[in-house]
Order: sequence, then structure tokens, then C-alpha cells
Amino acid sequence: MEVLAHSLFSDFDISLFISGKHFRLYEKFGAHLIKLNGADGTYFAVWAPNAQTVSVIGDFNHWDKEAHSLNRRLDSSGIWEGFIPNVQKGAVYKYAITGFDGSAIEKGDPYATRWEHPPKTASVVWDMDYTWKDKAWLKKRPKVNALNAPMSVYELHLGSWQRDPSNPKRVLTYKEIAASLVPYILDMGFTHVELMPIMEYPYYPSWGYQITGYFAASSRHGTPQELMFLIEELHKNNIAVILDWVPSHFPGDAHGLYNFDGTHLYEHADMRKGFHPDWKSYIFNYDRNEVRSFLISNALYWLDKFHADGLRVDAVASMLYFDFSRKAEEAATNEFGGSENLGAVLFLKDLNEAVYGNYEGVQTIAEESSTYPGVTRPVYAGGLGFGMKWMMGWMNDTLKYFKNDPINRKYHHHQLTFSITYAFSENFMLPFSHDEVVHGKSSMIYKMPGDEWQKFANLRVLYAYMFTQPGTKLLFMGNEFAQTHEWDFKNSLDWHLLQHPPHLGMQKTVRAINKLYTSEPALYEHSFSHEGFEWITADDADNSIFIYIRKGKKAKDTLIVILNLTPVYRQNYLVGLPFKAKWKEIFNTDATEFFGSGKLNENVLLPQQVSCHGREYSIEINVPPLAAIVLKQGK
Repeated sequence: MEVLAHSLFSDFDISLFISGKHFRLYEKFGAHLIKLNGADGTYFAVWAPNAQTVSVIGDFNHWDKEAHSLNRRLDSSGIWEGFIPNVQKGAVYKYAITGFDGSAIEKGDPYATRWEHPPKTASVVWDMDYTWKDKAWLKKRPKVNALNAPMSVYELHLGSWQRDPSNPKRVLTYKEIAASLVPYILDMGFTHVELMPIMEYPYYPSWGYQITGYFAASSRHGTPQELMFLIEELHKNNIAVILDWVPSHFPGDAHGLYNFDGTHLYEHADMRKGFHPDWKSYIFNYDRNEVRSFLISNALYWLDKFHADGLRVDAVASMLYFDFSRKAEEAATNEFGGSENLGAVLFLKDLNEAVYGNYEGVQTIAEESSTYPGVTRPVYAGGLGFGMKWMMGWMNDTLKYFKNDPINRKYHHHQLTFSITYAFSENFMLPFSHDEVVHGKSSMIYKMPGDEWQKFANLRVLYAYMFTQPGTKLLFMGNEFAQTHEWDFKNSLDWHLLQHPPHLGMQKTVRAINKLYTSEPALYEHSFSHEGFEWITADDADNSIFIYIRKGKKAKDTLIVILNLTPVYRQNYLVGLPFKAKWKEIFNTDATEFFGSGKLNENVLLPQQVSCHGREYSIEINVPPLAAIVLKQGK
């Protein structure tokens, strides 16, 4: 078999690529099954500008480096390409590269759409053919996925959400996961699922955050088409899918992107900019136009070929700052002497403009822990252009507060009120993610103080607080039924805990909270603006009681939320009203079905002209211990 001269690249493609503006590179690079001169085969294209030679080796040529040498384009693009007849779908291959320094290198294909099952490291020739049946979902997605719609995200790791009960070491396939995940999400009332990285990665304990195959669905769970099936089944049931995406760093595995053509091609050559000391991984060179094209093409690929509804972009702060996790004297600076990575800033702006400009009804979400301004401001207004940003400050302050023994909470009252002072500076998502239940941080239930009943009561009121605050929501798998162990990626969640009333009660609580959140416009119509929130009292530190109003577009949708964060039952507590009306309790975390003590307010609460909290009218209410109650106008 010979390599025939052929190209999928036009001069315009090359111009876009080298200027950092080609965002569909997956249609050109990689392995493509085509017919040429009447012969079936595969066209290969790879970027290796500093290589001396590039050949394709695989099971079809006995891994012979001399058999199929690719042709280098005569322009300055650095692309090697060619057509090999009779190479069929399922063929296993790598690129054999003679590096800039004469070194012999074997690399997987950066644009491969399938890889061998780890620990094998070769790429696989594959197609992306699939007949999608989610047109109805895509039509309504812009409304369902809008910023004024409810967003309750269930974050999960496919390898450990559930495993094969008959063989706990075996991870489930995408199709097996679909059979149990879709009905579970429907039953629990989450609106979105977020899949921790499902791009191919070699080291299982990295959870998917050390990617080698950016364009390939992990073969641990099946084929690309089987992942498409999982996403389609979720869409058919009106469940949106967010994918974790990692453009911040990649591992140094020999078959991956690192040192690709014998030079620092994808990573920055200056290791102050190109190496991440915490993760022992390599940082993309965002100053390089071709690297930005690669990454943005990858983002659009998952939206295009897999119909993803959003991307949660990992570790944005590590991209934005050269001194992230480095001592100042060990950090690089930009051309103006500052710590901002200007190439990364440009990349993120281009990314968000490309995503929102090409796909209707999608969202990008930044996992960003710094105070960088304007993360969710539009690019045209000087921002980075994300749809949402994780509210890490809220998460840290909230968990610090709840870890306190209730007797001491009055001394930390401000930890729950402070976040509102900046809650509307960005479009925030409130997260309790996988990061909070690993590495000795303990499970959510064991962060809570007190005896068993108090731990569960604390966690119920914590979730109610989370879902009645401004912002969208994210909860990691297992948190919804109070998983007792820290998350273990090697094993299934402890589903057997649902045999026990406290855990079953917690699951019922989260189900009810999701129903409340998605059915009450006041909790989502103004998620990101001041007009949706108002304190009734933020000052009752002695009783550790917080009372606030959530407002929708219509006055009749107004809710009053009351939190009691001590185990003391407060009877006949006076609450100032936003306006004169009858009020009815519509939700109470102390209900017996939730494993609470059952101290409910079952009667309609009548307004009285007694001044309280600076308001003319008030009601008397019984506030259960360690509980949240929600009131709405009633008859």
C-alpha cells in the first residue's frame, strides 16, 4: 500500500488555522474514512511543523515506520497528510515521528475520535455516523437552558455512579448507564447532568482531568456512538447535558501531546508558563494561534458531534494567572510585567464568542476561583464571555459556617450573609462538587456537627438554603442521599444506604427541593439580579435565624424563606412581611417524611398590623429546629 497525495485543506483552511481562527479542525485533521479514485481508505493529517519525517504505523502495516510516510505540505502550515488505501474502520494506528532533534517518537493522533482501551495507547480509525433523534429537544433548548430558567445540575463520574452489581470491578457502558441514569434523574427532578471528563485519558485516578484524547469519548464505557445514545436519551427526557472540559493542562504521557514533534508544540516552551507544579502536567501555549484553533475546535466538536448543551471549563484561574500556585519569584510575567496570561485571556474570549456564536441555547460555565473581573460579562463589554461562574467563595463560607457547632454559630453569622454583597457581580452557580468530598475533606454529612439526627437536619437545611439563594445549583452524586464515605472513584456509590430512614429521608428532601425550585418562578427568574432577593432580617445572630424574600416577575410568586440554624424550636416567632397577605407553608425540611421532627405550620398564617423587621405587617410562626421553611401567599 502506498500513501497517495491528497488534502482536505483549502488555502482558506490553512489561513484560518495559522491565524488561530479555524474552529472546525476536526473536519480536517485526524483520520477520515473516504473514497479516493474509487478506492476506500483513510486520509490522515497531523500538525508536526518541527518534525523531520512523519509516517503512519498500525496493525495494517505491521507497525512498519517505512511503509507509509506522510507528505509534508509545501506551505508553512507544518501539516503532514496523505491517503492510505484499504485502511478501514477499526484500524489501530499511531504516528511515527522523527523529531526536530532526530529522536524517534510514537504518538497517538491528537484528533483521533476513538482510542484503544487503556492501558493501550494507540488511536483507532472510526467514524462519527449517528442518526440523531433529539430535534425536539434542540428546538426548545434555548428556552430550557436560558439564564432565567431553573438549572439544577447533578454532577457525576460515569465510572463510579453505579457499577455492575455482579462484578463491582466492571464499569458500566454508556448504554447501561442510560438505562438507570435517565429514570433516576427524572425521578429526582434535576434539570441537568454534568459528566466529569469523558474524553479519553490514560490514568484512571486522574478522574479524567489528565486527557490525551481530546476528541475521543473514553473507550472505558464504549464507542462514541454509545455516548451519543446516552446523551440522546437524556435529551428525549428534557434533561440537558454539560460536559466537563479541560483546556488548562495535559499530562506528559509519551503517546500524548507533550513534546509532540520533538519540541514544545502544544505546551509553552518556558516551563514557568508551560508546567503546572501542582498537577505535574503541562500548560497549553495559548499564545500559539494553532493551539487556540485546536482547543476551540475541540469545544465546538463536543457541541456539534455529541449535542452537548454546555461546557464546564475546568481550572480557569490556573489559565488566567502565571503565578497561580507559584511563588511570585518563580512566576513568569506578561509583556507588561503583569501576572495575567494574556494569551489565555484571548483564548477564553475567542472560545466563548465561538461557542455562543455557533450554537443556540448552550452555556459555558467557568470553574474559576479568583477575583478576575467580568468572567461572565460579554466579550463585547470587556468580559471573558462565560454564561456562568462557580461561586467558590459562597461554597467555602457556607461550609465553614455549617461545620460550627450551632451554639457557636451566632459568632459566625456574617459567613452566611456576606455572599449576598457580591452575589450579583457575576452570574453565579452554587456548587457542592466532587472536590468537596475527597482528599480527607469528608463527605457532606460528616461535615455537619451534632448527633445523627442533627447531622441530617443540618444537611437538609443546608440544601434548602442553597436552592433558595440566588444563582443556579450543582450537587455531586451521592450528596443527595448523604453518602457517608468520601467519594471513591474505584467503587460504586453506597446505594444500600437508602435502606436506612435518614438517608432515604435526605433523598426525599432533595427530590422535594428540586420540585420546589423548578416549580416556583421566584427561585429562578431573577437568579442573577438584585431584584430577585431581599433580606427581611440578616441580623438575628443570637437566634441564628435568617429570613429573606425571593421574588419572581409577578408579586403572587413571592416567597419568604426562614432558616433556623440552631436545634432550638422557636415558637410564635414574629416575621415582618413584604406586603399584607395570607401566607401558607409550602415546604418544610422538618417534615417526618424527610426524617424530621414533624413540626409544621399547617394552618394559613394571617397578617397582623404589628410592626416587625421594619415592616408594617407581620405573622407569627413556629420555626422548627435546624430547619428551613418556605412560605407563599395562601388562601
